[in-house]
Amino acid sequence: MSVLIAIPTRYASTRYPGKPLAPLKGASGQSRSLIERSWRAAMEVQGVDRVVVATDDTRIKDAAEAFGAEVVMTSEDCANGTERCAEAHTALGSGYDIVVNLQGDAPLTPHWFIEDLVQGLKGAPKAEIATPVLRCDGETLNSLLADRKAGRVGGTTAVFATDNTAMYFSKEVIPFTSKPYLETDMTPVFHHVGVYAYRPDALAAYPSWPTGPLETLEGLEQLRFMENGRAVLCVEVEAKGRAFWELNNPEDVPRIESMMAQMGVE
Repeated sequence: MSVLIAIPTRYASTRYPGKPLAPLKGASGQSRSLIERSWRAAMEVQGVDRVVVATDDTRIKDAAEAFGAEVVMTSEDCANGTERCAEAHTALGSGYDIVVNLQGDAPLTPHWFIEDLVQGLKGAPKAEIATPVLRCDGETLNSLLADRKAGRVGGTTAVFATDNTAMYFSKEVIPFTSKPYLETDMTPVFHHVGVYAYRPDALAAYPSWPTGPLETLEGLEQLRFMENGRAVLCVEVEAKGRAFWELNNPEDVPRIESMMAQMGVE
């Protein structure tokens, strides 16, 4: 099955304008932009036929082409990354069996997260969309709770049924737990990793569906699938000692740089 990775990227982020071009220092002190680091993460994934950056901004286009990425220009009307991936797939001829949406704010996404995600979708013929979830240790859960206490959205959490079908995604920390956890404890909370794998029919239909109340409230694009009766498969992935965090706010830059230094990421 042919696989396309699209990295949807826009300049005008509400929480962090210009975020894709924000510099991040690696372990040696060398700076690379967020979009370049996300593209480099995509290029490490095995079993992928093509990787493209999908954007509507010429500043991102120029920067991406300068470091060697293929760019697909999309319209300014795309409401979110899924709509941008749908438009990019159409522009490329709609010929791929699986389209992966690797959002441009996740430079620490390990290649095996995406490889396991694609295999999970391939192994579930009835599933139309899949997304990874990562069980939080106490350190990650406490970071999520600290962000919410400070009024920041530090990440998205997911709850799912015994067949791994998603029940809900939220920017709040769910499920609620009053138990305190040590940094190394495993917890009942799952961090949603902002990567998606779609079958082309579901992806093509997505932009035609109305934005529902849950998507509007949470600002989470995957809820549109659920609000339109489409099951979302949650694929549990393993950290294997690798730290994971997304760049959602300017305050996340030093945290991600620290993680890259600890992991030796150049």
